[in-house]
Amino acid sequence: MVNVAVLGYGTVGSGVVEVLSRNASVLCRNAGEEINLKYVLDLKEFPGTPIEKKVVHDFNIILNDSEVSVIVEVMGGVNPAYSFVKSALLQGKSVCTSNKELVAKHGAELLGIAKERNTNFFFEASVAGGIPIIRPLEQCITADEVLEVSGILNGTTNFILTKMEKEGASYSDVLAQAQSLGYAERNPEADVEGFDAGRKIAILSSIVSGQQVNFEDVYTEGITAVTAEDFAYAAKLGVTIKLVAKSCVTDTGMYVMVTPRMLRYGKPLASVHDVVNAVCVKGNMLGDVMFYGAGAGKLPTASAVVSDIVDAVRNRGHHVNNGWAQDKRDLIPIDEVENCFYVRMEGDASEKLPVLEELFGGVTLCDNVCEGEFAFVTGAIKEAEFAKAANSLKGIKNRIRIEL
Repeated sequence: MVNVAVLGYGTVGSGVVEVLSRNASVLCRNAGEEINLKYVLDLKEFPGTPIEKKVVHDFNIILNDSEVSVIVEVMGGVNPAYSFVKSALLQGKSVCTSNKELVAKHGAELLGIAKERNTNFFFEASVAGGIPIIRPLEQCITADEVLEVSGILNGTTNFILTKMEKEGASYSDVLAQAQSLGYAERNPEADVEGFDAGRKIAILSSIVSGQQVNFEDVYTEGITAVTAEDFAYAAKLGVTIKLVAKSCVTDTGMYVMVTPRMLRYGKPLASVHDVVNAVCVKGNMLGDVMFYGAGAGKLPTASAVVSDIVDAVRNRGHHVNNGWAQDKRDLIPIDEVENCFYVRMEGDASEKLPVLEELFGGVTLCDNVCEGEFAFVTGAIKEAEFAKAANSLKGIKNRIRIEL
């Protein structure tokens, strides 16, 4: 029998406890022995519940119990999660977590400690909830050089953009709806400004590169500037708008960015709607594969966490190396990356076309949607060159990178 402790009894923590209970026989078969929940760490009491007698309030009780070999951290945030996880690994206990902030900031260090102590630090649920993506990158796509990872990694923003497209609603109206449904926090900044997706693509980039990609280095734009008018132009162009996290290896290095993108209908990520997540991986031998499913939610996320527990049990006394080292991966400056752009601006297209063609090296006009303005699409242009040209113009209402 293997004893497990769960740190935090919120949404994911309670889900982990539920999965451990409901699927006990399946887990025993897959792990090779019984998995027993011994402790739940939380500030609250839970009288009348199945965990009532398992609740403790002092982490040291868990840390110093030699019978506990696997700790599950689902508290969220960096502190005190970091100190708890580090202490557990130093004590020789395996740790499984869904905490993307912790993994993005300290993942390489914690993996290093796990390797030194011949134990494991697993974090499948830290990216894309219940979708298996970490383990496939570490264990299944190891014969390839991964050239690109791109994905819809935030369900809140995907829900908002889906509603805006289908209903022609404004960003502010749909955000309020997302908050009322519990999809968005009262302060939605981490989601709508792209920071949540930025942490997740930093983790994936670190895994595929084998080096530390700092999430602070990920170029990030959110969805707050996207309007119903942009979706009207998008419909004319035969594209949709998604918040896409992208990590790409080029001849000159790697770039990582999170931005709204216009995607042609027919591209895999264009068909991902509502709160669903998806990740596309391109290998130099494998080609393109896509992982799709529930990117959040109590039981899908808990399922991924418990899968890590099973792996931890199977690999007791054996460190599973994922190749993520602590040395920092330098990224290409975004200024050097090439993209095509959709641009919406005030004025008359026929009057401004000669200037636009001179500045951007040729443009394609969109069918008009709103009076007093127009939109156009550029060819591939470096970000720095686009910014210089755009800054010389007056009346630009929005610009979005586009993949046709």
